[in-house]
Amino acid sequence: MTDTVLPTARRVPWAAVIAFTVLACGLAWLVALPLWLGDGLAEPFAGVILPVMMLTPAVAALIVTFTMRTPARGRRARFLGLWPLRPAKRIVWLLAAAWLVPPLLVAASILVSAALGFVQLDLTFGAFAVELEEALPPGSPVPPVGVVVFAQIAMIPLAALLNAIPAFGEELGWRGWLVPALRPLGTWPALLISGAIWGVWHSPVILLGYNFGRTDVTGVLLMIGGCVAWGILLGWLRLRSASVWPAVIAHGALNAAGGLIVIFAAAQPDLGLAGPLGVAGWIVLAVVIAVLALTGQFRRQPELAGAHGRMLSAPRS
Repeated sequence: MTDTVLPTARRVPWAAVIAFTVLACGLAWLVALPLWLGDGLAEPFAGVILPVMMLTPAVAALIVTFTMRTPARGRRARFLGLWPLRPAKRIVWLLAAAWLVPPLLVAASILVSAALGFVQLDLTFGAFAVELEEALPPGSPVPPVGVVVFAQIAMIPLAALLNAIPAFGEELGWRGWLVPALRPLGTWPALLISGAIWGVWHSPVILLGYNFGRTDVTGVLLMIGGCVAWGILLGWLRLRSASVWPAVIAHGALNAAGGLIVIFAAAQPDLGLAGPLGVAGWIVLAVVIAVLALTGQFRRQPELAGAHGRMLSAPRS
């Protein structure tokens, strides 16, 4: 399997893309409906509904794959990036980068937030100590906040792997199915469109205040921005490795580290500005993406299986 930048005449299977998008978003709204009919994110079973919602892109991808035969039988595992794991050496180092780099990018977004005045940092963790005390049952002993913070940070690598399990449900749909389906448009259009769809898909919970605490269209727009930024990076991992697994691990690592800003903030921050999905995160990711683009990393891609089973070379973008 060799890298290539050859153009391709393959076309986007638009009917399948539209069906996938409608299914993924429709199923997400269906799963989130009990939250809308109840107390929103305050519902006791919200912690169950959110992981179930993460499965809906995978369900949509499987429905489209088997009912519309996109991709065609014979290369489905390869099209979805599940198998084979070749070139093995590249996939291994991309898996390692996917596991370790997203938490560093989240940490960098915290520093950018502080530098731009989006958040005031408190290295004594006073605000976090108050939240910790309020989260415990009345009368319960409060553990030393420094120990809790250390444990939270030390657990991120393991939490990344655990979070990768539900993240697989999303990644099989977004980077496993949708990015290769859109790839004939060119690398950049495929990454931008898939990222925007990913952001819109979050609407059922974003409009309830999830992530940004905003219950109007501004929350959705912020999520689209964050998903486009992170989607470019996750999509690069997908296309550079010809495998969905690095994107799965990176998504899990992002979710594991996403709450770090709350630990270090002196007060509840505006996550639309200071969070990893907010403006500070966009700035950090823009720098990383620019470096990857300037070093030709988006043009160096192994072949993928086309939607109809034929090999698909990287189009010019």
